[in-house]
Amino acid sequence: MITTVIYSESGGTYKTTMTANLAVALERMGQNTLVIDLDPQEGNLTSLFDAGEHRSEPDADNLVKHILDMPDGDFDDLIETTAEGVDIVPSHDMLGDFTSNLEQKISYETGMQNMSRDDYPRFELLHELLWEKQELHQEYDAILIDPNARAEDLLYNAIFALRTLVAPVKPAGKGNLSLEGLEELVGNMETQLDIEIGLSCVVPSGVGQTNAHRQYQQQFEDTEAFATPVAIGNRESLMDAMWEARGSAFKVVEERWKTFERDGEMVSEPGQRRVRDREIETLERLYELARFVAVDTFDTDVNPVLELDILESENRVIDLREEEETEATA
Repeated sequence: MITTVIYSESGGTYKTTMTANLAVALERMGQNTLVIDLDPQEGNLTSLFDAGEHRSEPDADNLVKHILDMPDGDFDDLIETTAEGVDIVPSHDMLGDFTSNLEQKISYETGMQNMSRDDYPRFELLHELLWEKQELHQEYDAILIDPNARAEDLLYNAIFALRTLVAPVKPAGKGNLSLEGLEELVGNMETQLDIEIGLSCVVPSGVGQTNAHRQYQQQFEDTEAFATPVAIGNRESLMDAMWEARGSAFKVVEERWKTFERDGEMVSEPGQRRVRDREIETLERLYELARFVAVDTFDTDVNPVLELDILESENRVIDLREEEETEATA
């Protein structure tokens, strides 16, 4: 089973959009895919997929209540199916108070059981919910988590539950992960959680044409510490359009979503975008990333061919088998 947390400790790495694109790519490869949104902030995966109608209602049942074993309904009722076929457990405002609610639970249960707080399995609750209580491995082929960025209880629960990371990184800039910093981060998490964590790959994102960007990208690609199967170019227009289309970059291109000015106002509509080769190439890189995670990390058979059904335009085909043949010949 494919279980991956898409995580970066720095901002601006397209973490949320990468989660959406990876999930949709896996779904199109034939993998029944669920994404779990653990980010309580606005502009999260739930917003991107136009889900979570009740995420601001304090009395609504939500994932936090199920993690803390005080649900108000069935877990299956939390799951919504997006327009692109990916299932999602949406975010809820209660995620922002997860640690304080967890502390109350720990205080009560350790007091009742005469247990030391240090012995309480605070990072194992999501693992227990997903695999022991709900047995989601019986229903899904892939589960991805888009976590909150801060190193706190929610993030550690996500990593303890799924055990594998995909790390989007910016190729340059202050505060971004260095190669040494990334290894240190994974090592610290392993020590904190007392588990082994697999790093599937690192994905340089927003890569431009400057010498500095090329230098950083080459540094990532040359290291033997972790895999860098693809680099995602600076496609800000494409990624921004995902928020207007309420879906993946695949949807943006196929439905040709574009933001433009009309009568002095900015509007977003389908059917307006030019189909550019560089954006098709970006979709191919995203599809290749999904195949790497599925095949190279989890040894899963997936469909390497994707036909893009582009609105009012000639369909395009992404065939990753052609790259395999070229590499074999070379």
